Amino acid sequence: MDGILHAANALFILLGAIMILAMHAGFAFLELGTVRKKNQVNALVKILADLAVSTIVYYFIGYSIAYGVGFWADAATLAQKNGFELVKFFFLLTFAAAIPAIISGGIAERARFHPQLLATALLVGFVYPLFEGIAWNQRFGLQAWLAASFGAEFHDFAGSVVVHAVGGWIALPAVLLLGARRGRYSKSGAIAAHPPSSIPFLALGAWILTVGWFGFNVMSAQTLDKMNGLVAMNSLMAMAGGTLVALLLGRNDPGFAYNGPLAGLVAVCAGSDLMHPLGALLTGAIAGAIFVSMFTLVQNRWKIDDVLGVWPLHGLCGTWGGVAAGIFGAKALGGIGGVALLPQLIGTALGVLIAVAGGLLVYGLIARTIGLRLDPEQEYQGADLSLHHITSTPERETSW
Repeated sequence: MDGILHAANALFILLGAIMILAMHAGFAFLELGTVRKKNQVNALVKILADLAVSTIVYYFIGYSIAYGVGFWADAATLAQKNGFELVKFFFLLTFAAAIPAIISGGIAERARFHPQLLATALLVGFVYPLFEGIAWNQRFGLQAWLAASFGAEFHDFAGSVVVHAVGGWIALPAVLLLGARRGRYSKSGAIAAHPPSSIPFLALGAWILTVGWFGFNVMSAQTLDKMNGLVAMNSLMAMAGGTLVALLLGRNDPGFAYNGPLAGLVAVCAGSDLMHPLGALLTGAIAGAIFVSMFTLVQNRWKIDDVLGVWPLHGLCGTWGGVAAGIFGAKALGGIGGVALLPQLIGTALGVLIAVAGGLLVYGLIARTIGLRLDPEQEYQGADLSLHHITSTPERETSW
């Protein structure tokens, strides 16, 4: 029986890892549909390359920082219990690799390709695992202190803060350091529209992400005995709430409509195992409102050129999700309980602090040393892995 249980758990978490791996195609197509045509190839290749770099650095460095586990034993030892620990690594890697995929959308169309890969290595190897270990593996004693002081630990079931808020808040310093795309904002205060190049591709990316998110959330239980359909129901309700509010407040704009479900899903990750479905619905609806209002404010009033709106979508909605778990997870509001608002505020604030500090350090160093932004001619032609670059290099044969 134990062998069957181990095999079932390994299969369960493997299916989750595959679903989240597919979400990276969603990130790619969401960015592909949003950026201008000259930068579409860059968007596709960048997400794939970031995933490969993330795999290597998380294997050798990041996973050990977060969980104190390495893979230096012989293959027979690693394969024990149906290789569950190996599949768990695969599953958690897909979370870690979401960090550069999130950032990619914010810095699109003017960040240099290879310096961004270096940033990915540093962020996935060191910055992300630091908070991951604190939140999900009792590292550095914060969770024990919160439980002793306030009666509950910081709770983030599927990564509203650990993945999304951290990714979004890391992206903010990078976006600010890069500055706006050429011609986006004029000295007179006028704003040049850079409309999405393909609404169908944008929609496809959003759909792939939405479907994969049910693996992201439900399979965060990691073993079959902890799996609960409440997580799936809450994810569905938050998705619906985010969609409808974004559609309403965004005045039927398809860009807002297709980011609405993502806002709701970002926010419900943390408390999806605790909330009543009505609490999840409200969590998603509020997240949809946060995204539409803050995206508009950031782009038009503050003139911060966050191309896909990753700071409002992931950073702010993820932050809201960490707080919402402490509100709607409480028994007084129909939740399961075992969570408290103050630990949620402290844990969320720490995640934001680590993300901002890490983003400033990594992107600040890269900007000052090897340079982060494309030169004007490259930006005019397209990013440094672009359709223009490929078609204008006759000596290089390509199947693209």
